[in-house]
Amino acid sequence: MKFFIDTANLAQIQEAQELGVLDGVTTNPSLMAKEGISGDANVKAHYKAICAIVDGDVSAEVISTDYEGMIKEGEELAALDEKIVVKIPMIKDGVKALKYFSDKGIKTNCTLIFSAGQALMAAKAGATYVSPFIGRLDDISTDGLDLIESIRIIFDNYDFGTEILAASVRHPMHIIQCAEIGADVMTGPLSAMEALLKHPLTDIGLAKFLADHAKANS
Repeated sequence: MKFFIDTANLAQIQEAQELGVLDGVTTNPSLMAKEGISGDANVKAHYKAICAIVDGDVSAEVISTDYEGMIKEGEELAALDEKIVVKIPMIKDGVKALKYFSDKGIKTNCTLIFSAGQALMAAKAGATYVSPFIGRLDDISTDGLDLIESIRIIFDNYDFGTEILAASVRHPMHIIQCAEIGADVMTGPLSAMEALLKHPLTDIGLAKFLADHAKANS
């Protein structure tokens, strides 16, 4: 499973890259605003800075919700760097835009997926990734992992090349569960990735090894 980090914070992206497990980055306007990035020129410069850090795909989201606007923005974003994946919302004009970009050989990420039907439509239109938001479904007492399972079955039934990008990942068990049911990618915070490193028995074992070493060499 690929690991993407969901942030626009350059320091966190750099830290995840240095960890050696990072495969890409996802961002959105809210994450850009959180870092104080605003204005078209500044946002594009920030995307280029992200691309300079990572080796894999970087999802860059369009703001427009009409077909013509999404095409214009998407082409401008894709021109920034070959790593850019144009992030398109799951709406009618968005599906049309997915088809347009697919025909042009431009990678896309269809975002705000909350049903298997939406994922199927995006895959049919040629999306590179679909992003089901499992955390947000959990927030309304719906099991987001069930959605990942349904999409996995459908995509495998028909050999769709579209990858399932589990989004809105909140904690390490989300990552493990997504890996178990076959998500191709997960995107989440650095804290969730780093939490996978930790186990109390590891800490206890390491402390004992170090104590025994110190005793033997005292």
